[in-house]
Amino acid sequence: MARKHREKVPEWYKPPQEVICPICGRDIPEDQRDEHHLVPKSRGGRVTQTLHRICHRQIHALFSEVELETTYASAEALLSHPEMAKFAAWVARKPPGFFDGTRRSNRRKEKGQNRW
Repeated sequence: MARKHREKVPEWYKPPQEVICPICGRDIPEDQRDEHHLVPKSRGGRVTQTLHRICHRQIHALFSEVELETTYASAEALLSHPEMAKFAAWVARKPPGFFDGTRRSNRRKEKGQNRW
């Protein structure tokens, strides 16, 4: 009888698909995946996109729900903002499992949106 490690992998087996973050372009490990509502749920949004947890938190640290609904409802629109583009360029150089704490942007604090 053949040993298990020498047996062929069943033909029906397919390895898990890679999920690429549209913000930083890195592969997202399973434990770092977050679903981001392109238009916030509180504003009637239903469509989600899988992002790195760190990218998702940065989005919510920079933008209010109104801004996300009206101006930044896609990955391309988010990357058009200079602060988000700078963050994406920085985090793209990190390994896929990298995570760091996220601080609220001074830009949001100045607007008087101190909800959190």
